Formats: sequence, structure tokens, C-alpha cells
Amino acid sequence: MSAVSPMRHPELNSPGMMTQRGWWLVGLNILIPGSAQLLAGSRRLGRIGVSMTFVLWIVVALAAIMFFVWPTAIYWVASNVIALTIVQGVLVAYVALWIVLSLDTLRIVRLVRARAKVRPFIAALAVLALVLTAGTASYAAMVAGVARATLTELFADGSYQDPVDGRYNILLLGGDAGPDRTGLRPDSISVASIDVETGAATMIGIPRNFERATFSEGSPLWEPFPNGYDCGDECLISYLYTYGEENPELYPDALAEGSTPGIEATRDAVSGVTGLELQYFVLIDMQGFAQLVDALGGVEIDVPVRTPIGSITNTEPDYWVEAGKQHFTGEQALWYGRSRFDALDYDRMERQRQVQEAIITQFEPANVIGKFQGVAKAGAQVVKTDIPSVMLPRFVDLARKTKAHPITKLELVPGVVETVYPDYAVIHELVATTLAASVEAVAAE
Repeated sequence: MSAVSPMRHPELNSPGMMTQRGWWLVGLNILIPGSAQLLAGSRRLGRIGVSMTFVLWIVVALAAIMFFVWPTAIYWVASNVIALTIVQGVLVAYVALWIVLSLDTLRIVRLVRARAKVRPFIAALAVLALVLTAGTASYAAMVAGVARATLTELFADGSYQDPVDGRYNILLLGGDAGPDRTGLRPDSISVASIDVETGAATMIGIPRNFERATFSEGSPLWEPFPNGYDCGDECLISYLYTYGEENPELYPDALAEGSTPGIEATRDAVSGVTGLELQYFVLIDMQGFAQLVDALGGVEIDVPVRTPIGSITNTEPDYWVEAGKQHFTGEQALWYGRSRFDALDYDRMERQRQVQEAIITQFEPANVIGKFQGVAKAGAQVVKTDIPSVMLPRFVDLARKTKAHPITKLELVPGVVETVYPDYAVIHELVATTLAASVEAVAAE
């Protein structure tokens, strides 16, 4: 009798042998799905299962190697709609295969012939194996589907753009469309400037009450405001969003390009202020911001000083946030960043930066993957951008470089620059010097 005969032709009247056989077949199905069928069931199904198992192992091994050798390729797959669709389809096929193999393994085990006391344990092991294999693949397929849907909803169509002077400059807007306001108004205005070679990143903050923003000669706002934004009263840079929305003819192609006239007017103003060409924008709706924080499980912020929370019209704060490490819910983080009680706009700018940096720090794969569906759903509702999906692999790769270094900060606030009657030659020189110093600091590490 051959060595494999007891598997394919067992002694049915021997509970001991059938029990051992059951353990072996279920164990083999866990180690190499399809091997149980090769030994004791349909060899054709077994060959399919084993072949597909080896293919999966090879793909996973290659992906792991590429992640360390050429991570951009992995980022491309993770951020490409077509690639994600293929990955999801393949995972669904594996789920179906593993379900068939697991159920068929239970069939060929013939549990009724095993010892009665052991039957539940063999069955439980088979079910556990099914959960670990098919369940994990099902979750991965769901993540791929959610990621695909989010990419389609959130990121624009468009072509690849090369960096300008070796940098990508992205306008970051925190839009506040609260119940006490008419329409949306940028409450936080920043530029993230990233050097593509080193990953050195600089955050340039512009106060929303910065006045007399200037424009380049090619801007649609150059003709109405050739000497800078002068509306006759307080001409704050944040008001240009509303001005653009009220004069959409200035930016007739904005909506078709995934933007709005208000965002484009703000982009032209910030470009004039900083002297930088801004390739893309990201707008975060602060009203929906709390959803994103809650989806992440809250956010931890090291509060530097005891801070009152409340409206500017309050005579007393609603409550105080104590100094030290605090864990905030989405609503608490939102109010910490936007509280106006006994605070200057510059204080609020600094608090909003703290919240942004805390979220970036906690936006790690290990933290996000288990909450991916909620995070993706909240992100699609909270974030608006004109970054095309084709740029995502490049930006993910840049983000990996950037997180390895401290972020340089430049706040264009009173005491640093003049914000009412700005001297743009001074501001542009300060921006250029800060960017160069950021790159030098990273190179010296």
C-alpha cells in the first residue's frame, strides 16, 4: 500500500485513523490550500488551488521586495483606479476559491467517522482557517473597493506635472462655512512647499487678515487690482474667495478643472504674496473636519498653554483646555483650532497648525487601515482638491521623504513682515531664504 493510500482510501471504520486524517487534511488546507484535494479529493481542484496559492505567494513576495526597492510602484497600484479594480477582482476570486477549498476539505475529512469528542475541534479549526484566509481577503477587497471609490470621488482627472524650480507648492485652505457665516470663507491659508530631491518641506502661513495682496500680470485679478487688492476698506486676503465666487466670469474654466472661482482668486493672491507658483490646492471643510478626526479615533495634541474655548462674543469661556497632552474628539479639536475667545487670529493660526500636524503624525497605515472605510468616507466629504490621481504615487513617495525630517515653518505675521502695507520684495526674499535653509538643514542631517 502506498504512503498516500490512507488519505485517499482510509479505513472508514477506524475512528483513530480518521481523526488523524482529519487533522492532517485541515492542517494541509491551512498551509497550502488545495493540497488536501491533491491527497484525498479532486486532483483537478487541488491543482488549481495549489497553483493559485503559489502564484499568490510569489506576488506577495515580489510586492514586499518592491516596497523596499521601488516603493513608487506599490504606491502607483494603491492610487490607480484601474489597478485597484483588478486587485479587488483578484481578491474576490481568491475568496471564492478559499471558500470552495475549505468546504470541500470538510467534505473529504468525513467528520462523522472521526472520534466524536474531536469532531468540533477539527470543524472549528477549518472554520478558523476559512476566516483567516477568506475573511482577510474579503476585507482587503473591501478596502480596495473603498479606496477606488474615494480616489474617483476625491481626486481630479488630469495629467502629470513636473515640479517648478525643483518644488511642488500646494495651497492649503481651511474653509469655514459655519452657521454664523454666509457661504464659505478661508479661515486658514497656508502653502506647503516641498523640495522633490530631499523631501524638505516648508509650511508658509498667511494670516486671513493679510491686506493688499498683489497679483501677477497674467492673473484675471490684475486688471481690477493692478496695485494689489484694494477694495476701499479692510481688504483682507480671505475676502478674495467671496470676490471670486461673486465674479465667476473671471475664472470661467475653474469648475471644469475641479476648482472654483473663489479658490482660484485665493490661489492668485497667495501666489502673489509668496512669489511661488502654486500647482495644486487642498481645501478642508472645517465643518466636516470633526468627522475625519473621529474616524481616526480622535487626535492627541500637546497643548502648550491653558487655553480658553468659546466664541468671540462670550463674556466667559465655555470651558478651558489644560496645558499638556490632551486627547480630543473631532468636535473638541475643531473648537480648539477655531476658538476666538480672548485670542488673536495669529493664536488661532498656531492652534490650527498644531491640529494639522497632530493629524498628519497619526495618519499612519497602522492607525488608518483598521478604520479605513470611515476615514475614506470622511475624507471624501471633508477634502476638495485639484490634485489629479496620476500625481498620487509621486506625492506619497514625497510624503515618505518629508516625514523623515522636521517641517520648517514660516508665518507671515506682524513682527515678521508688514501685513497691512506689505513690502513684497522683502517677503519674497524671506520666502526664498527660508526654502533654501530648509533644504540645507535636511542635507546637513
